Amino acid sequence: MMDDKVYKLEQGAGKSAGGFVRVRGAREHNLKNVDVDIPRDALVVFTGVSGSGKSSLAFGTLYAEAQRRYLESVSPYARRLFHQMAVPEVEEVEGLPPAVALQQQRGSPTTRSSVGSVTTLSNLFRMLYSRAGDYPKSQPLLYAESFSPNSAEGACPKCHGLGRVYDVTERSMVPDDTLTIRERAVAAWPTAWHGQNLRDILTTLGYDIDTPWRELPKKGRNWILFTDEQPTVPVYAGYDLEEVQRALRRKEEPSYQGTFTGARRYVMETFANTTSAMMKKRVSQYMLSTECSVCHGKRLKPEALSVKFAGMDIADMARVPLKQLAALMRPYCEGKSGRQDAHPEKTIIVQRIAQDFSARLGVLLDLGLGYLTMEQSTPTLSPGELQRLRLATQVRSNLFGVVYVLDEPSAGLHPSDTEALLRALDRLKAAGNSLFVVEHELDVVRHADWIVDVGPDAGRRGGEILYSGPTDGLKSVAGSRTAKYLFGQAAPPQHKQRSPQGWLKLSGVARNNLRGIDVAFPLGVLTTVTGVSGSGKSSLVSQFLVEALRGNFGQSHASDEDGEDVLERAPVETSSGKITAGLDRLKRLAVVDQKPIGRTPRSNLATYTGLFDDVRKLFAQTKEARRRRFDAGRFSFNLPKGRCPNCQGEGFVCVELLFLPSVYAPCPECHGARYNRETLQIKLNGKSIADVLGMTVDEAHAFFVNDANIARSLDVIRQVGLGYIRLGQPATELSGGEAQRVKLATELQRAQRAGSIYVLDEPTTGLHLSDVEKLIVQLDGLVEAGSTVIVVEHDMSVVAASDWVIDIGPGAGARAGRSLQWDRRRRSRGTNRAARRPISRGRWTNIGCDHEQQVGGRRNPGRRAPLHRHANIVAPGRRADLSLARMTTRPAACACAASRSRRGRCSGAPPPARAGSAPSIARARRP
Repeated sequence: MMDDKVYKLEQGAGKSAGGFVRVRGAREHNLKNVDVDIPRDALVVFTGVSGSGKSSLAFGTLYAEAQRRYLESVSPYARRLFHQMAVPEVEEVEGLPPAVALQQQRGSPTTRSSVGSVTTLSNLFRMLYSRAGDYPKSQPLLYAESFSPNSAEGACPKCHGLGRVYDVTERSMVPDDTLTIRERAVAAWPTAWHGQNLRDILTTLGYDIDTPWRELPKKGRNWILFTDEQPTVPVYAGYDLEEVQRALRRKEEPSYQGTFTGARRYVMETFANTTSAMMKKRVSQYMLSTECSVCHGKRLKPEALSVKFAGMDIADMARVPLKQLAALMRPYCEGKSGRQDAHPEKTIIVQRIAQDFSARLGVLLDLGLGYLTMEQSTPTLSPGELQRLRLATQVRSNLFGVVYVLDEPSAGLHPSDTEALLRALDRLKAAGNSLFVVEHELDVVRHADWIVDVGPDAGRRGGEILYSGPTDGLKSVAGSRTAKYLFGQAAPPQHKQRSPQGWLKLSGVARNNLRGIDVAFPLGVLTTVTGVSGSGKSSLVSQFLVEALRGNFGQSHASDEDGEDVLERAPVETSSGKITAGLDRLKRLAVVDQKPIGRTPRSNLATYTGLFDDVRKLFAQTKEARRRRFDAGRFSFNLPKGRCPNCQGEGFVCVELLFLPSVYAPCPECHGARYNRETLQIKLNGKSIADVLGMTVDEAHAFFVNDANIARSLDVIRQVGLGYIRLGQPATELSGGEAQRVKLATELQRAQRAGSIYVLDEPTTGLHLSDVEKLIVQLDGLVEAGSTVIVVEHDMSVVAASDWVIDIGPGAGARAGRSLQWDRRRRSRGTNRAARRPISRGRWTNIGCDHEQQVGGRRNPGRRAPLHRHANIVAPGRRADLSLARMTTRPAACACAASRSRRGRCSGAPPPARAGSAPSIARARRP
């Protein structure tokens, strides 16, 4: 099919093709029996709208087939240790080398995972301290495991390697001491019957549960909370203290015998032993954490902390930024440290480990991660930082002849970080590897040697190969959605100018790398928070702002990380900060993030959005359903009365094949319908409930056009670009971007009212540029309805469509934590709390350069704002040129305020670019 579209790379990229991977008859998911030839030893980018089939081809077919072939060479026993992908639906794949996949992944929620463990730097340092550290006199040799807080040999015996100890206090378990025990003063006790049982037992023991807690004797309060005794006493349910005492004197028959448990014992035992994530989460809120008094937060045994290298123990060394660590290790690499060892072999060990360590560090520094520390836990990393850490590990591996399959490696990266990403990809390619990249970022697409464009649309309307060849050839493909954005053929959208209706002001926010900043969020407009990866955007918006608003609205700080060990979460490092104004204008908070909308196949689009409830009610109202007395619950595949008894409503059966991938087959009784025969006999306009779940959103919209509620819900889902998804498609099959749009659609279905504030975390992740335009339309609709929208985003089209921009920076890590603000009327405002004076004032098209800036035609002496070197944010209504390569090869004249002022000092020429530097936000140009 694609033989006539196979080109040699010499024609487009000037490089040798080095052979092709030939795919024939690929039918995975929505791929329509496609044939395609893909060059090896090249950077190949798979493009297309969201849901077109890019990932089905790159991961579901190519990577899955490469993994299958590799595992066939491994012993059957070893195969059982791998997570094996399903065998792909493809007739033939030729010329496919071994493959390594780097898929999107958010940080682990546990503090036990760190930068050092992700990059394997910690392993080297443990060996260094074990074999070449300076031991105290007469202390025996410690093996490398003794320097790991995650092993029994190294973990502090008191805190078990967490660095913190957890306990409860009277204040934490009794938050309101004006309440009585009957009024649940002991909030840590369980609710419902169990709590009532404990209160009845206290009555039998002679405690007055109707006296305010603060008026009870101190000795009695301590016993109730902290005793380990568990007396068993008769319980007289519903009796007060006098009635219980009278019953005891008369030796009446009790309701039952009850055993008492103190509040502290209940909390600790429940947390340690319960299998319910909800129960563990509930009791954890009554536990307080303090720094461990033995290891002082360093998580290791005293014996390990007594070993020094370069004058520091291993915990202190792990807190040194990677850039400084590279300078510290340089003399040891060259053998010029001046270190004198009694044993010559130690000198050799130090030099070899230091050289390997420095080589690994070099890749991390080249990717702009020198501000991180080995100790920094992965929950505090942005997705962009974590992506680059994993990529650095692969670059250092020096593999040859491997296919790297990457899923949107630019996700979470600021445009200024993209150049470092491209350098890393080029190093992998130069080493003799092939790179197959699923990507929407235009800078990465332009950098590709070969493009495979999949489409033309999503779902059933996609799955075709529109083009496979060098980049320039895509320009002539009429059906390509990517081409018009890649070659500047898309007209910029027009946006209405909006002014703030008020201000939500934050003061003194200090969290992670934010250092006491003041920020004002405008209300009633669309605000985008920008900044380089690791600058503090998520710390400010997704963490501090969301938690502060939830606390104000009385919402729980619920985590979606079900089953997560609460003790192993990263400690919240908020030292100060509060909302000082604007809360009176807000009534409701809605957070739309990229966390999964369901953890099992039973959760799907229809159930999550709530429209399935209306669908089931319609089926229950049919004449046949009423005759059989079927209620709405009969049409739920989660309830026994309606679901298939053989597959329990799953629709498929799984056959474990030990060392082979598990086989999933449609249920032989319901044939994948998920319901029993009687339920499937009920029809609505000729369709069963299983037929409805098999419809796409677009098909269902046409089917339920006469039902206002269902049609409205489906219409909103279509508007966010998800018309291709089946109603019953399992939530586990949705990408992060799709899951976020499902959440957004769920919010949009609700009645819009003024006073709502929406917070979105990188909603364009996984979205094609055409889908981003649809997203912007929906965000504008929320603002027009009177809501406030705050978006953490890197996509320049979203930034250009915003009414207000808050830029966090200027750099990442220690160089982060300051903010500048720009509004659409091109007036800037911002403060540097550390300096206690304005950073800059001028037009928002000038984010800053290395030249002095002007304020109203007057120089601003002594103040420079090199937040972004000669980088101009895209102005509203203008088209953004996002090509970093084009920016660096054809620099334009400086557009700073000084160049437009008669008294300005700027010569109009841009400052010389530093090696490896790149503009952080591309210069705007008129269409």
